[in-house]
Formats: sequence, C-alpha cells, structure tokens
Amino acid sequence: MSIISQLSRGIRPLLRSWAFLLPALFTIVLAACSVSYKFTGTNLNYDLIKTLQIDPIANRAPYGWAPMQAMFNNRLQDQYVNQTRLRLVKRNGDMHISGEITGYDQFNKSISADGFSSQVQLRLTVNIRFENKKTNQRWERQFSATAPYNANLQLSQVQERLVTELIRDICDQIFNATVADW
Repeated sequence: MSIISQLSRGIRPLLRSWAFLLPALFTIVLAACSVSYKFTGTNLNYDLIKTLQIDPIANRAPYGWAPMQAMFNNRLQDQYVNQTRLRLVKRNGDMHISGEITGYDQFNKSISADGFSSQVQLRLTVNIRFENKKTNQRWERQFSATAPYNANLQLSQVQERLVTELIRDICDQIFNATVADW
C-alpha cells in the first residue's frame, strides 16, 4: 500500500470530524465578535445633543439663480431631518449652522481642436459656520462643488439639473463635516 493511500485513509476520518466542528467553530467566532453599524452615518450622542438650529443660508454670490437659495435651504434642512433624530428649532439649538452662498460661477473646462470651449464647469461655493454648544466645537469652512456641461448648451438649459446636483453634493459635505464620523 502506498504512503499516499495510507495518509488519505487517516485524513478522511479527521476531515469528517472537522466537517461537524466547522459550523460550531464558526458560530462561536461570530458570537464572540461584535459588529456595530450606524446606518445614518452619524456620530451623535442623542442624550446630549437634541436640537439643531439652521439659519437661512442667504445668496451673497455676485451672480446667482433665483431658486437656488430656497433649493439649498430646503435640501440642507431635509438632510438633517431625514438622517438624524435632531429636532429643528428657530433659536438656541444645541448645534447651530449658519452661512451664505458666496460663489456661483462658470468657467471653461476644456478647449476643442478648433480653439473654442467644448465643456464648461459650473461651480457653487458656500461658506458655513458651525457651532456645537455641547462639545464646544466651532469652525468656519468653505464648501464647493462643480459640475461640467457641454459648451454647445445654454446654462439655462441645464441649470436646474446642475444646481440640484451641486446642492446635493455640498449638503452631503456639510452633513459629513458636522455630524458624520468620517
């Protein structure tokens, strides 16, 4: 009898016994491990922080689009209402967000072979002041987002879609900077 056949006969019973032990071992390992997920992505102590004050974000950009200010304010408030358990208040919130839209501009992103612009970039910039009165955290930052569009199109043709994208991006940035654990 060859060595390989003798080894395989000795290993088979061992493999059969491990086949019964593996699920039990797997269960023990899973029970010993603790995994915690926060689906909102927030890092808030709701026992400490209960309210949020968001002042209207005014449009102070030299050039602007009239609906942009209302779109931004609605999206920012909705984001906190939908993704946290914080209660919005008009004044004296545990956390306070204020600021203004400071820039809304477009510039050439790329030039085609004929020397004309082939793609234009639209940029939105917002200055935000944040204060967490419970943790004494305070900062001021600028957030911006850009979106390209085809230079053959007029801004008025793509403005609503692009501004919606820019606002969503900036509100995500603000949310992550204020309450998310990133």
